[in-house]
Amino acid sequence: MKKPDFRRWNALPPTRWFGRHDVVSLSRDEKRVGGNALHLGLVLSLALATAVRAQDWLDRVDEALTFGAPADQVTARVSGTLELEGYQFSQPPLGLLHVDDDRDTLVNPRLALFLDAQLGPQVYAFAQARVDRGFDPSDEELRARLDEYALRFTPWRDDRVNVQLGKFATVVGNWTVRHGSWNNPFITAPLPYENLTGIWDAEAARSTPQLLQWSHVRPGLPAVITAREKYLRLPIIWGPSYGLGAAVAGGAGSFRYAVEVKNSALSARPETWAHLNALRDDPTVSGRVGWRPNEMWNVGVSGSVGSYLRPFADRTLAPGHGRGNYRQLVLGEDVAFAWHHLQVWSEVYAARFEIPTVAHADTLAYYVEAKYRFTPRFSGAVRWNEQLFGSIPDRAARTRWGRDLWRMDVAPTFRLTAHAQVKLQYSLQCGDVTDGNYAHLVAGQLAVRF
Repeated sequence: MKKPDFRRWNALPPTRWFGRHDVVSLSRDEKRVGGNALHLGLVLSLALATAVRAQDWLDRVDEALTFGAPADQVTARVSGTLELEGYQFSQPPLGLLHVDDDRDTLVNPRLALFLDAQLGPQVYAFAQARVDRGFDPSDEELRARLDEYALRFTPWRDDRVNVQLGKFATVVGNWTVRHGSWNNPFITAPLPYENLTGIWDAEAARSTPQLLQWSHVRPGLPAVITAREKYLRLPIIWGPSYGLGAAVAGGAGSFRYAVEVKNSALSARPETWAHLNALRDDPTVSGRVGWRPNEMWNVGVSGSVGSYLRPFADRTLAPGHGRGNYRQLVLGEDVAFAWHHLQVWSEVYAARFEIPTVAHADTLAYYVEAKYRFTPRFSGAVRWNEQLFGSIPDRAARTRWGRDLWRMDVAPTFRLTAHAQVKLQYSLQCGDVTDGNYAHLVAGQLAVRF
């Protein structure tokens, strides 16, 4: 049974809705990359050989995990992926990678389990559980977590209205429909979903110098503090944003709509996604309107508004202001194109973080990625990402509140069997910590699905 969910509402056709590095240091890094990549390659090769022998067994498992009641009024399916990722990176680690020391390598295992159940023609339920070292790759201990659980009700036979309650991925944009390891052409997320800005959610910025310090534009924090405060910073959108709430989606003809009310802003970290009180006190409203004139094109416009601060940040608010005065406003546009073996996706997000005692902290982030399938098993993808920051009043002048940066990602994927694939990625980034600073990441991923 195919897994329909809210994340695919934006993608399916109407008939199937639902430190500073110089040139020398880069050269040294590349030597280390080669050695680590060789070790990772040997491990992945051994794992892939095992996956080939397990092909028939996985086919039988796939069939055994599908259940049905008389007359198919109730059907259910359990599926999942077993993933092993390896990272080698320069310091500080890019994006949402978290390590507690100055190591430049990380191995990240992950088990994801999915449950899909169809209860008659009108009710559908799904859930996702994971066992890993944290929602984002880290060196923490393994632990289990329930990421998604939702119930969807379709009152009519057509797709005019669908109501969903629970904890699920945001309807904003088009990346969430392919963010899983099996469908994502890359190992990491695009820049708007993982690049950490100078905005904190545990404390409200009270002055321009403080915000510029948090953004690493103005020096002042010791290196050890700079590394630790990475855990306090926020991106524009934190991954698929599995917030708790309700959504209504539907459409007619080539037009689609989706509106959600959730407990957390798009930038909110995973620890806040399940807090029910925030849904009552500070709800976030997001939505998307899409147009799909044919099988080749899918175009959409998204928007979101909600408070980016956590409740315990109240003690840091400016006098006379509440968390509702510290809002994150996001406006996005997305385009998807498919033609034969070529697929292209792009998203542009303009975000504003309101800070009453400073100014509006504006930023623009976008990416364009393309995937081409050279053979039925081998494909390659390339992605260009960039983020630009606006300026805020700083004494008698104006200063950009963040460092502009760009990143190039390249990722080949080889699908060994219907159940196993191996993926590699190389990323080169310029900016963020210091203008002209180059940082890199090499990653490998083995994914086996069942």
